[in-house]
Amino acid sequence: MSNENVLFQVEDDELERSVQEDEGAGSRKHLIFTVDDLKIGIDAEQVVEIQNSYTVTYLPMMPDYILGIFNMRGQIIPIMDIRLRLGKLPTEENILIVIDYNNNQLGIRVDSVDLMLDIPMESIVPIPSQSTQKLVSGMCTLPDGSGTMLVLDCEQLIAHGYGD
Repeated sequence: MSNENVLFQVEDDELERSVQEDEGAGSRKHLIFTVDDLKIGIDAEQVVEIQNSYTVTYLPMMPDYILGIFNMRGQIIPIMDIRLRLGKLPTEENILIVIDYNNNQLGIRVDSVDLMLDIPMESIVPIPSQSTQKLVSGMCTLPDGSGTMLVLDCEQLIAHGYGD
């Protein structure tokens, strides 16, 4: 089986080692992707792989931000366009981040994947309490000085993924 379209795949033992090292250091690895000018981070522990080519099967009667499903090595995974979920206009970008949270997998279509950074846990602050944003659990200034990152809450993304 060819994995030529897989840009990034997390190996369980490699991830477990890096997470254990990071927990001792008070930081965690986050995969940072962009949507327009927003930088959004996902805990690397929840990233399964990143793909640049995949085939979507359309599903009727779903919210517009659910593009459909795709078959990843025999497993059927729904695909969400994060741009549409955040109320932005669609683009032709097609990078797919497959996440796993509590054995629930979801493909997230994003504009681009930037990098993976160690983020000190004490630098992540909660979002303002008056915020109506359900999909973000916190924010921080990136250690490399490249701006502010919103922390995607994968639990809420999956829980509210198919409706509000």
